[in-house]
Amino acid sequence: MTLNRIDWAVDVIAPQPSDHLLEVGCGHGVAVARVCERLVDGEIVAIDRSAAMIAAAASRNAEYIAAGRAALRVSELYSIDLGGRRFDKVFAMRVGVFTRGDPAREFAALVRVLKPEGRLFLFHDEPSTGADDVGARLEAAALRHSWQVEARLGESFDSGEVACLIARPPA
Repeated sequence: MTLNRIDWAVDVIAPQPSDHLLEVGCGHGVAVARVCERLVDGEIVAIDRSAAMIAAAASRNAEYIAAGRAALRVSELYSIDLGGRRFDKVFAMRVGVFTRGDPAREFAALVRVLKPEGRLFLFHDEPSTGADDVGARLEAAALRHSWQVEARLGESFDSGEVACLIARPPA
């Protein structure tokens, strides 16, 4: 079976049954469903700034929401208030602020929501741009904000190459 980019990303994130995860920019909620399939007593909170995307994700993941494994919220990352909750893993797929512009507000918010021993997974791809170039931009952004880079990965799909940056919060 050939993996698609979302299945590959979830394999890289490797959600454990009790993990608490945050997805930034969940779109239609496909990754939420893939993560929930692996959770037992863990949970994923997924945010998107689009109410329409949250509605689509809620429809797709109604059974996981009812079971308490998924929660969805309309919010920007930089302004989210999760009442002090901290997550084992935070991930984002195709969230352009991490490769363009200055993601200072987003990295500051990630420090607030990620456990000190937690991991950040940033996945990004761009048409006609290789994973090495995209990964280098993700890494440069993380390093500018004092994050500790653990790994840079890349994978090729029919639709192009996808980069992944794995990082830990500043010490």
